[in-house]
Amino acid sequence: MSEAFSIRIAAIRDEDEILQCLGHAFAPYHASYTPDALVDTVLTRETIGRRLAEMTVLVAIDQPGHVIGTIAYHVATDGEGHLRGMAVNPEWQGFGVAQKLLVKTESDLRKLHCKVVTLDTTVPLQRAIRFYEKNGFRPTGKVKSFFGMQLCSYRKDL
Repeated sequence: MSEAFSIRIAAIRDEDEILQCLGHAFAPYHASYTPDALVDTVLTRETIGRRLAEMTVLVAIDQPGHVIGTIAYHVATDGEGHLRGMAVNPEWQGFGVAQKLLVKTESDLRKLHCKVVTLDTTVPLQRAIRFYEKNGFRPTGKVKSFFGMQLCSYRKDL
């Protein structure tokens, strides 16, 4: 039996569906985000192209071919990969999409000789924080300002 979804590298043709995925996944948090933090998180028509150009963006695709999840990564410094923008459409949450995206990302980063992977997340994303901690990420204690919000850094040895 084939899986209900697959993972592949995003293409330009996926831009609109990636934006929709990000928008739907972060909709419950709109009131918890500052306007600028929300725009930087869910991206815009103007910024999605930059994300695709500067980072490797993966998408989870359902059987009809629609984007149901996404994550981006890049090698930030020698030996350190950095994650951004993980999102799963709400109707697909709880079906292993985030797990498969994370496993693929970590595998890709290992192939790029990364020994560590980092990510930053905001305090309102408690479900995401639990997911990351369950998958071996630990808080570094570093907290930055993110458009008027606290951005907490997490790290995992690969």
